Amino acid sequence: MQQPLVAISTDVRQFDNYTWHAAPQQYLEAAISGAGVFPVLVPSFGERLDFDELLSSVDGVMVTGSKSNVHPSLYGGDASEKNGPYDPARDATTLPLIRRAVERGVPLLAICRGIQEMNVALGGTLGTEIQEREGTLDHRAPVSDNQDERFAIHQKVTIKPGSCLAGVFGVGEIMVNSVHRQAVDQLGPKLQIEAVADDGTVEAVSVRDSRGFAVGVQWHPEYWVKSDDTSAKIFRAFGDAVRLHAAAKSGARAAAE
Repeated sequence: MQQPLVAISTDVRQFDNYTWHAAPQQYLEAAISGAGVFPVLVPSFGERLDFDELLSSVDGVMVTGSKSNVHPSLYGGDASEKNGPYDPARDATTLPLIRRAVERGVPLLAICRGIQEMNVALGGTLGTEIQEREGTLDHRAPVSDNQDERFAIHQKVTIKPGSCLAGVFGVGEIMVNSVHRQAVDQLGPKLQIEAVADDGTVEAVSVRDSRGFAVGVQWHPEYWVKSDDTSAKIFRAFGDAVRLHAAAKSGARAAAE
């Protein structure tokens, strides 16, 4: 079966005396093995990129997690060193890419930093260092040098009835991992809540009345996509949406010829 193309966000990093535009392998592996798509890395060059041309050439967009945070100046937050690190080149690329993907109905899956970018792109704000808030759980990764322990599945999330994800997981509780210290605060007006943690933290969102699959999750399904059915389901759903979009484009082209 042909692999449809999916645009993948990149971080801008400095090492080996070079500037790199890169994405962690877990996301690329999950795109291939979990969603059955061909990942295409999008360099973070902001407005120098023609997003409409890109979205005409791909059939989906995946926005990855990252150690960096969305710059607070983009949502009226505190741009302190404590709330960093930042990656303004990525912000300048992912936020307009998310907006255009939503406008055009191109399937979108946003993970961790991705859901935060999605909320900011669509008019929302973020809460920082949420573990310091009274009544809020500590959503950060366990302290460990072992990545399997850091990304261990240990947190309960409740899926909202009637939501997009209810069609993926069913209504009720699922178990996920949790590796974040920021979260959705004021929800963007175009978004609706799909899932919450026990403390009320927003764990998933979708675009209200979206033309296509457009979901953001705060957890990391990419890490366990090969061994955890819950993690695999979100990538299968995204891949199915991407293939449906690709088929619709092919049908429209055939009808026009």
